[in-house]
Amino acid sequence: MDNNHEYEEIEKSAKIKGIAEKTITYILLAIWGVIVLFPFYWMVLTSIKSYSSYNAEYVPRFYASNPTFQNYIDAFTTVSLGRYLLNTAIFTIVTTAIMLIVTTLAAFAFARLEFKGKNIIFVLFLALMMIPNELVIITNFVTVTNLDMRNSFPGLILPSVASVFYIYLLKENFEAIPDNLYYAAKVDGTSDFKYLMKVMVPIARPTIVTIIILKVIECWNSYVWPRLITDDAAYFLVSNGIQEIRENGFGRENIPAMMAAVVVISLPLIVLFLVFRKTVMNGVLRGGTKG
Repeated sequence: MDNNHEYEEIEKSAKIKGIAEKTITYILLAIWGVIVLFPFYWMVLTSIKSYSSYNAEYVPRFYASNPTFQNYIDAFTTVSLGRYLLNTAIFTIVTTAIMLIVTTLAAFAFARLEFKGKNIIFVLFLALMMIPNELVIITNFVTVTNLDMRNSFPGLILPSVASVFYIYLLKENFEAIPDNLYYAAKVDGTSDFKYLMKVMVPIARPTIVTIIILKVIECWNSYVWPRLITDDAAYFLVSNGIQEIRENGFGRENIPAMMAAVVVISLPLIVLFLVFRKTVMNGVLRGGTKG
């Protein structure tokens, strides 16, 4: 009886300890969540305040007494936010599509094909990741300028259609596919390209979807390169167009209108990540784990 009672006490103590640990964990996660989400909440809150009510607040309020959506209407009627969104959509879709073709073919070549010096070439290829982005940007800027492609979509798109990291990620995923499938397909007379499209791409679909999502986010947030290569507002993306809106659109003082424009720009990426967050995490894990 004493042993049973002692066992029950130990079990009860373990349960209390587990509950306490979970409670502390959830409290810390909740605090961290508030810290992370608060800037976005403040941005949305500011965007639904009128210019007059915002300036009348000597002490910032955590709520809007008279919310208005006029700032969002002005974001599309007063300034060229719609054009900037269209330019960014074109840039993102075309760049991602070309990058996906280049990445898939390159990853297949390194993962499955045999050719002389393949390992050396791939090591040199990976070494490109150690080159500072500033050096690459300077080289690309000089090249695009010499080709007279400034203030054009080709000038914006071409330097972004290849990524060493994405090729490496997909290559690792392709190499995890058993060799027997490839040899069986070759015995049946299947071409390399058909094997890639019919076998490897469907198996690696989670990683491919992850690469697409990450590239979309990268293109949407691109700032330095578009800022360097375009000085014509007709080719501005949202990242550098927002500065034009601030300087020549709403003005530096109209913070609520600026916040409305920023919310509109940020919303597509937030929705994209919330919808595909599990796919992104699973794809990265699959790509980085071989076997």
